[in-house]
Amino acid sequence: MLYVYNLLVITAGFLLKIVAFFSPKIKLFVDGRKTVFRALAHRIKPSDKTIWFHAASLGEYEQGLPVMEKMKKKFPDHKIILTFFSPSGYEVRKNAAIADVVVYLPLDTHSNAKQFLKLAHPEMAFFIKYEYWPNYLNELKKSGIPTYLISGIFRKTQSFFKWYGGFYRNALKAFNYFFVQNESSKLLLQKIGYQNVKISGDTRFDRVSGILKRDNTLNFIAKFKGSKPVIVVGSSWPKDELLLSTYINSATSAVKFIIAPHNIKPEQLHELNKSIRKKVVFFSEMKNKNLADFDVFVIDTVGILTKIYAYADIAYVGGGFGNPGIHNILEPAAFGIPIVIGPNYSHFAEAEALVHMGGCTSINTQKELNEAFDLLLQNEDVRYEKGHICSTFVQMNQNATAIIINHICPEND
Repeated sequence: MLYVYNLLVITAGFLLKIVAFFSPKIKLFVDGRKTVFRALAHRIKPSDKTIWFHAASLGEYEQGLPVMEKMKKKFPDHKIILTFFSPSGYEVRKNAAIADVVVYLPLDTHSNAKQFLKLAHPEMAFFIKYEYWPNYLNELKKSGIPTYLISGIFRKTQSFFKWYGGFYRNALKAFNYFFVQNESSKLLLQKIGYQNVKISGDTRFDRVSGILKRDNTLNFIAKFKGSKPVIVVGSSWPKDELLLSTYINSATSAVKFIIAPHNIKPEQLHELNKSIRKKVVFFSEMKNKNLADFDVFVIDTVGILTKIYAYADIAYVGGGFGNPGIHNILEPAAFGIPIVIGPNYSHFAEAEALVHMGGCTSINTQKELNEAFDLLLQNEDVRYEKGHICSTFVQMNQNATAIIINHICPEND
């Protein structure tokens, strides 16, 4: 089975090089991996002590950040190596201050895994939430490197729990410990023979709670908002924007909108702008403009959405009309903001919980979106109550990071 897997990975790597000629994102994926070993050889000395964290993309990076920060404090003499699988994670966080080296993870071939671990020589390895690369895991196990899964989540539909999943089940033997988000994940692992499991919860709650302690001031957002309520739309996709633009066009001047699209390609921003009949200002064009005069503020940059949520009265989080589903709802929840999302959230435990508790409203149609926004705008008590549910939910689910760190590095060691 390993032979077949390696053949598939090598074939995929060859095909990706061809697709890269036609896809800018795949080109980043391919080109970014060409310099990984050179970067490691240049920045990691044989005498360096290192700890390796792997994140699939940006969301997993944010999830692992609280653990990275704690490990950095515990082991200040160690270098942090951070790898990404996806360009959407690497391109945004390639200069992350927490890490000494940020690179793409080379494709999971036997030779890549051996060379990566030879150059990185980590004393510990952390995989965040998911991504189980058999060759890397096998090499970690052979090398005796303690390996941990943090904020893991397992579902019975995964290959590990199927009759044909022996190859993948065996790869899990590399993990010294699994820190999982919920009871169902723990039970699934125990059913296939893994008892080294602890329910720690989701480290994202620690991450977003920490956001409240920093300075979230954005003077230009304050000038745009003035004294009016603001609906902040985070990580929207065209299907979200179709409903949102219809609502915006019919809304009164008593409410303002901030839209931070998931994709800030010029052609998509042009379509968004064309669909809105209110006065629109773009972040990239706001200089020398009186922001208070505009109804809609489009954020055509990355990295400031979290701070913008601090100014929101209502949040709409996009992605719920697509696959795999909604984006991060915990950031607006931490600020105590009622949230509206699309219908596709079944794989997101935090969204399921907040919908059930009433802090988050899921909509399917234009009518439902209109009703949800109108209720929250017109009834301050409902808005406050739903926001309070969200902030309490975040506060009650903190401390996953402490559980993980205390297990790996007991205070009496």
